[in-house]
Amino acid sequence: MSQPPFEYRTVDMTDEEFAAEQAVYGGLTDALRRLNEVSLRTTVDHATIAETTRAVEAITARLETEMIPANFGVVVTNNGRVRGYGNSVVGLRNPIAPPLSIVQDRVKGGASSEFFLNALYEGPPGKVHGGVLALVLDQIFGEAAAAGGTPGMTGTLTLRYRKPTALGACSASAWVDSSAGIKTIVKGELRDADGDVTVEAEGLFILPRWAREQLAESGETPPQYE
Repeated sequence: MSQPPFEYRTVDMTDEEFAAEQAVYGGLTDALRRLNEVSLRTTVDHATIAETTRAVEAITARLETEMIPANFGVVVTNNGRVRGYGNSVVGLRNPIAPPLSIVQDRVKGGASSEFFLNALYEGPPGKVHGGVLALVLDQIFGEAAAAGGTPGMTGTLTLRYRKPTALGACSASAWVDSSAGIKTIVKGELRDADGDVTVEAEGLFILPRWAREQLAESGETPPQYE
């Protein structure tokens, strides 16, 4: 049987332990996100910058005394809580993630999110980098496919940038347009703070071999959307 092409682990953790972990590590990551933006926007004098750099290096040295070997991977508790902390879009412990809170619609097969992209995600002056928008939509599209019961890996993702997206509040939605066999077509759009559509996109998601084998063993059949 084929195995997922990524690290997948199950850990023994109670819901109380999971909640405590989320609070502690989530607090650290929120602080780091603020530090990231402040380090970009600060105008304090050079001496203060040098002093702050030494303090940050000391904190880094303290934290790196105990670390996991490499990437975080996909970790699930025995109660089914997903610890996708390393994800670059939604990862609780990843300070480069905006992060997004994505809502899935498991009835219609879709996903949506409202989020804020600050100065760290700038491309053209005052606008969001187009690659960041592709990153965000790829994650939301993948979750839309999963919500529709047809999870898959991104095969293609085609974006049409209708207008620049201003930094700040944004929203995005995606839905399963069609599904046949191992292939699912997802469509969606991203909007700016004024509600204007700035990006339209379409993605092809393919159910990998290892997942097909798991479905075959369980006797499940992915739903079809037309």
